[in-house]
Amino acid sequence: MAVTGLPAFSATAFARIGQIAAFRRVHEAFGWLHLHEQQIMGWQQELVAVAAPPFGERPRAEWLSEKFRDLGLEDVRLDGIGNAIGIYRGDGEAEDRCVLLSAHIDTVFPAETPIVPQLTGSRLAAPGACDNGAGVVALLAIAAAMRQAQIRPARDLIFIGNVGEEGEGNLRGMRHLYQQAPWRERVAAHVVLDGAGHEVAVTHALGSRRYLVTITGPGGHSWTDAARPNPVVVLSRAIARLGEFTLSTKPRTTLNVGTIEGGTSVNAIPERAAARFDARSTDAEQLIRLEVEIHRAVEDAVIDANRQAPREHALRFTVETIGDRPAGALSEQAVVFENLRAVDRHLGIRTEPRIASTDANIPLSLGVPALSMGAGGDGGGIHTRGEWYDARGRELGLRRILLLLLACCTA
Repeated sequence: MAVTGLPAFSATAFARIGQIAAFRRVHEAFGWLHLHEQQIMGWQQELVAVAAPPFGERPRAEWLSEKFRDLGLEDVRLDGIGNAIGIYRGDGEAEDRCVLLSAHIDTVFPAETPIVPQLTGSRLAAPGACDNGAGVVALLAIAAAMRQAQIRPARDLIFIGNVGEEGEGNLRGMRHLYQQAPWRERVAAHVVLDGAGHEVAVTHALGSRRYLVTITGPGGHSWTDAARPNPVVVLSRAIARLGEFTLSTKPRTTLNVGTIEGGTSVNAIPERAAARFDARSTDAEQLIRLEVEIHRAVEDAVIDANRQAPREHALRFTVETIGDRPAGALSEQAVVFENLRAVDRHLGIRTEPRIASTDANIPLSLGVPALSMGAGGDGGGIHTRGEWYDARGRELGLRRILLLLLACCTA
C-alpha cells in the first residue's frame, strides 16, 4: 500500500499487519465502517429485494454496477457472462499484479419466490439475506471505506459480483473470469466473500462432479407388457450397486443420489427413469474413480436387463455431466494464508481453515492463491425462505477483510 507517510513494511506478516492497522488512513476506514452500519444495512435491504435466480442474475448485476459507479470504481461493466466488475485503482507501484475481491450475486431461489425483506433491529430476514447478501454488500462497504479514507494500494483491487455459484450454475461466472478476463494472468491473490462469520476460512476446495443418469425404453402396460425391461427397476439396480461401493475415507470421498424420477402411472412400465448423482472429494483421482464406477454400474445393469429382451424392447442409457467443480488447496506457506493468520492474530480471532465448495475452487485449481471467508455478522436458515442475517459482529468481519486486502496489495 502506497500512502504518504507509510513506513517500509516489516518482513514478518504479523509485524506488517501491525504497521498497516496503525496507519491513520486505515483507522479512518475503520471509523467509516463503525459509523455507517445503517448505510450498509440499507444497501443490503435493497440488494436482496432484487431477485437473482440461477441464470437470471442480470437485474442484480446492474444494481451492483450502479453502486460501483457511485463509489468511484473505474471501468465498471458487465462482462460477457454477466459478472459485475469495477476496479479500485492502485497507485501503480505494482502494476504487474492485482488483487481480486469477489462475492457471488446469485441465489438458489426461483424467479417466482416472493422476496419481502424484513428488518428488525440488526436482523434482516429475506431469501438470500445471508447467502450471499452479506458477501455482496461487503464489497460496497470495503470500497466505500477505502474511498472515504483515500487509501491508495500499490496494486489494483478488482471488485467482482459474479454469477453462477449456486447449484447448476457450476461456477460459470468464475470460470469465465479465469478464461477471459484481461488481467487473469496477473492475480496475486483472490479473496472470496461468501455468507456470514469472521473466523472460518475455506482454504481447501472440495471438488465435485454431478451426473444426470437417464435410462429409456419402450415402456408399456404393467400386465400385458410385463416382460419388457423396466427403466426404474434397472436404474435402481445400478444405484444399489453403487451403494455397496467402498468409498475412500482418506481422502474423504462421498457419493449421493439427490433425485430419482420417472414413470407416469402405477400401472404403466415407465419409458424413462433418471437420477442425479453428486460425487465429492478433495482428491481429483477419487472423483475420476467414482465417475468410472457410475458408468460401469449403469452400463452393467442395462446390459444385464437387455440380455433377455428382444432388440426392439432394449433399454438405452446416457450419463451426462451436469456439474464439475475442481479440487484444490491453498499452501500454508502462501502469502495470503500467512497474511490471514497475522490479521486474525492481530484481531484476536482464531483462524479455522475449512474444506468446502466455493467460488475459490476455480482459482485454487489453477494455482492462484485464493481463499473464501465470511463477511462478518451471523446468519441462518440458509437456502430457505426463512433465511436471515444479523449484523451484530459485522464490523469485525469487515476489518478482517480490509486488513487482509491491504496486506495482499503491498508491493
